[in-house]
Amino acid sequence: MHGFREIADALSAQIMSGELKPGERLPPQRDFAYRRGIAASTAARVYSELARRGLVTGETGRGTFVRLPTSRQAPALTEPATAPIDLELNFPIVDEQAAMTGRAVAALLQGSAMEDVPRPIGATGTPAARAIVADHLRRGAWRADPEAIVFAGNGRQAIAATLSALAPPGSRFGVEALTYPVFKGLAARLGITLVPIACDTRGMLPDAILRAHAAAPLSGLYVQPSLQNPVGTTMDAERRREIAAVLETTRLAAIEDGIYGFLTDEEPLAHYAPAHAVLVDSLSKRIAPGTTAGFIAAPLHMRGQIISSVRSGCWAPSGFPLALGLQMMSDGSAQRIGELKREDAMSRNALARRHLGNLRIDGDPRAYHVWATLPDHWRADTFAMFAARRGIAVVPGSAFAVSPGHAPNAVRLALASPPLAVLADSLDVLNALAASSPDQIE
Repeated sequence: MHGFREIADALSAQIMSGELKPGERLPPQRDFAYRRGIAASTAARVYSELARRGLVTGETGRGTFVRLPTSRQAPALTEPATAPIDLELNFPIVDEQAAMTGRAVAALLQGSAMEDVPRPIGATGTPAARAIVADHLRRGAWRADPEAIVFAGNGRQAIAATLSALAPPGSRFGVEALTYPVFKGLAARLGITLVPIACDTRGMLPDAILRAHAAAPLSGLYVQPSLQNPVGTTMDAERRREIAAVLETTRLAAIEDGIYGFLTDEEPLAHYAPAHAVLVDSLSKRIAPGTTAGFIAAPLHMRGQIISSVRSGCWAPSGFPLALGLQMMSDGSAQRIGELKREDAMSRNALARRHLGNLRIDGDPRAYHVWATLPDHWRADTFAMFAARRGIAVVPGSAFAVSPGHAPNAVRLALASPPLAVLADSLDVLNALAASSPDQIE
């Protein structure tokens, strides 16, 4: 009798050769087991192995479907798309930004700050730098303690350092059931098991956190309270208080990803759970990826272990990007760019809703991305494949699903990068594609 890996290898070969085509539905596991004369548990392992290899995606209540074979080695959302029109990554740049950045560079070159640029930058920065960042991260009544600020090279490094500090290898970490793909990759490399936590339209469910922690202890949570990636939900104050109460009861720590918080007015989870929430942020969205630095606002009792993690991971910031960021935060240009991006994000989000009448659009209208549920005759991976053939890169729901068999039939559209006219035309193409069907196209 063949083992599950041998069967998975055979199916993999059929997928890679094109014998099993993208979008094709595999038999239900019980039927597959009967036809092959294997146990149902073996069939389940075959399907799980195919999902692990990225060759199939499971959709709750709909079945398991073949994905488009791909040679891309980088996970989604780490590098710019190769397609001419990138709706995969968000790189928001506004018209006045280049001029403001140029003035900040000129001021930096004329000031004394350049003397520090060639020197190594530690994870703790300087008192002046910590005070500038604490003021810049302020939202509502919340302001980080300057002494709690830790610096990293960028937001991903800040997340990696914090996760490494809080979760030992082999531990379990709770995340939204659909989450940032980079976090999934970081956890896998660190040997951390991600536990999907159910969410509703207001974000992560407090009772679901308690159930997951009771089933087997969690080391912490990773949560995106504002403009969650990918679905775009924003927690209201009541939900943030409820999760803060859970953190207090369980003594869990939460990594709060605040990368899109500058587009909203809500106070962070760290405001409600100051002893348990670690806010992670950067300048990659606020200003630009090329001038970024990462910031960690941690409870003081966690600061030491996070600093050690930044140092051991070689995740400390670089001199010039940090100096430029501090200059732009000090002279007000970073705040002005953030204000312009708020307007830009709302304009692009509204544009998407006008042009995508054949898809159901969910999420906060302030977000730079929308979560688009497809008509029943489409599979998300197949839709992404046909969009790519039209020169448009989009991300299918399977890229965000923590559990391989629970990918929704939806795509995430990042709206920030193309010029508005190009974006509008691209959305029209996607809307027409949604109205057609794969059978009509090929």
